[in-house]
Amino acid sequence: MAKCGACGPGYATPLDAMKGPREEIVYLPCIYRNTGIEKPDYLATVDVDPKSPHYCQVIHRLPMPNLKDELHHSGWNACSSCFGDATKKRNCLILPSLISSRIYVVDVGTDSRAPRIRKIVEPVELFWKCNVANPHTSHCLGSGDILISCLGDPAGNGKGGFILLDGETFEVKGNWENGEKVPPLGYDFWYQPRHNVMMSTEWGTPKALADGFNPADIERGHYGCHINVWDWSTRTYIQAIDLGKGSIPLEIRFLHNPAAAEGFVGCALSSAVHRFYKTEKGDWAAEKVIEVPSKKVQGWLLPDMPGLITDILISLDDRFLYFSNWLHGDIRQYDISDTRKPRLVGQVFLGGSITKGGPVTVVEDKELQSQPEPLVIKGKKIPGGPQMIQLSLDGKRLYVTSSLYSGWDKQFYPDLIKEGSVMLQIDVDTEKGGLKVNKNFLVDFGKEPDGPVLAHEIRYPGGDSTSDIWI
Repeated sequence: MAKCGACGPGYATPLDAMKGPREEIVYLPCIYRNTGIEKPDYLATVDVDPKSPHYCQVIHRLPMPNLKDELHHSGWNACSSCFGDATKKRNCLILPSLISSRIYVVDVGTDSRAPRIRKIVEPVELFWKCNVANPHTSHCLGSGDILISCLGDPAGNGKGGFILLDGETFEVKGNWENGEKVPPLGYDFWYQPRHNVMMSTEWGTPKALADGFNPADIERGHYGCHINVWDWSTRTYIQAIDLGKGSIPLEIRFLHNPAAAEGFVGCALSSAVHRFYKTEKGDWAAEKVIEVPSKKVQGWLLPDMPGLITDILISLDDRFLYFSNWLHGDIRQYDISDTRKPRLVGQVFLGGSITKGGPVTVVEDKELQSQPEPLVIKGKKIPGGPQMIQLSLDGKRLYVTSSLYSGWDKQFYPDLIKEGSVMLQIDVDTEKGGLKVNKNFLVDFGKEPDGPVLAHEIRYPGGDSTSDIWI
């Protein structure tokens, strides 16, 4: 698509974005909290251009000035939601810190291969101005401002509030939401102004999940089970959709077509994907459309091992849904041409807790005939399981990292703490469906200069299917 002179960042439509250039570099936050290495987290720039002499290498590291931030997800100062505004540029990456509650604004416009810190929003700004903490998801708005969801309040209790950052100065403007009523928990969100709606999800109480997962905390009400519905124009919390106790709904995605009044949410602990949709009455509802059965196991924390769906995404043409089962170790591709009946068309195992030769024995499995083989790439046995995923604009390459969150990595995959995480690439069949591991692609974060590190979410400089929203 030829860029017009009066256009802002991103692309006019999701289908235009699919014709965008191939990714050459990606950004990943790298985390040292809980690894025993007393170094600050950093933003890594990785070369993913097969024609480059630095292919699969970290070409730049931007360390943060503080320890134990737990960088996690990232977003943009401007994206396709601002496409009609020629004054806007996608030149800053917003990096909220899940544990310290700092927000780093990183300049990626001056030199995309060597980002630099532009501004730091200190935790006290969130605490005093908004009475929230533990920022998670950042999305840019068509107005030019930046909206960030939070998990809790400054005392570590759950609270599903939001902060608004000024898109020019990056000052905290205050809470986005109006009124006293907010959900008890927060996590991810996605908005769709054409339907006057925003949807948010619930992970857990920050002080309960900070250092690991205790199943007893589900009974205590420390983990979430709702999609929370907001009126976009009045910024008020209007509805909660119950997905079942202990479901833990994490990533939520509307279809990319801005006219569509439906999308999907992945639930970690129930290992289910629910389709949410607008009803004829005008409110919202959800139905379970995919369920990954637990496996009966020996040699693990519990006798039943869930898949633990941690990340989901939708291709820009709204044809395929992808998700990762962090514990079982597989990534799945579903054809969602019929959104009510997703059809499994691709599956690949990338490590996980049930591989052959490990400490876990599967005694009953409703899906597999035998335990999967460990994955070895370039002589390295891959530790951990697939977690964050990012799809190329054309839908042909799926990038995967293996770290979930340092406190949970340490508990479920101690080898990940010792060896560091990896980034892998999967080739996608976009015609019939199908996934195949690219055996020539490995970024081994176990070999970083300051020791093994946990690399998390993947972002492309020009935007991607999980950061851009069309309005």
